[in-house]
Amino acid sequence: MLDWSQCPAVEQVPGKVGGAWLFKGTRVPVKALFENLESGATIDEFLAWFPGVTRQQVEAVLTHAGRSLAA
Repeated sequence: MLDWSQCPAVEQVPGKVGGAWLFKGTRVPVKALFENLESGATIDEFLAWFPGVTRQQVEAVLTHAGRSLAA
């Protein structure tokens, strides 16, 4: 399981979106990125669909997930 608390681009706020890990400052769950990418969406499409999320946040999340795979 990924330790999202080590990723500066995300936050978990009790009571906000059921306590899911969210892109910081948004109500967009991190899992939405992975679900959309798995369905064939591009990062640019994801950013257009979720305008509160920045490219830097997406890159940080993907980098964090990639590090966990290398460990």
